[in-house]
Amino acid sequence: MTIAAILEGKPRDIVSVEAGTRVRDAVALLSERRIGAMPVLDGECVVGIISERDVIHCLSSDGAAMLDWPVSRVMTAPAITIESHVSVLGALSQMTRRRVRHLPVVDGERLAGFVSIGDLVAWRISKIEQEAEAMRDYIQSA
Repeated sequence: MTIAAILEGKPRDIVSVEAGTRVRDAVALLSERRIGAMPVLDGECVVGIISERDVIHCLSSDGAAMLDWPVSRVMTAPAITIESHVSVLGALSQMTRRRVRHLPVVDGERLAGFVSIGDLVAWRISKIEQEAEAMRDYIQSA
């Protein structure tokens, strides 16, 4: 299964911010939408990711003044991205290797989606349960 198939089961609206957005506004959006990270865009191009971790790190080192900085000053950049044709297991491997929990899905230069480690693990668990059920059915019918 590919990342494109995972995206088919997700809502189409991708929560994102522009690089010039103030950090306090990005934090409000993360809180309002109850999400941990979102892509940062310059037009239609992904230029980074802003996450709770980015905010906490800068808040700890620079104090509350950082809330008025542009997101571009706090975000993780460049963004580690993935294409929609990549397999779910390939994406999980990349997330593990790169130690990230969110990946913007980019096809060409355009943002096509956003996946989290939770999305991919949920798919993997579902796949394992389906395989176990098929094995039980096979054993019972033998």
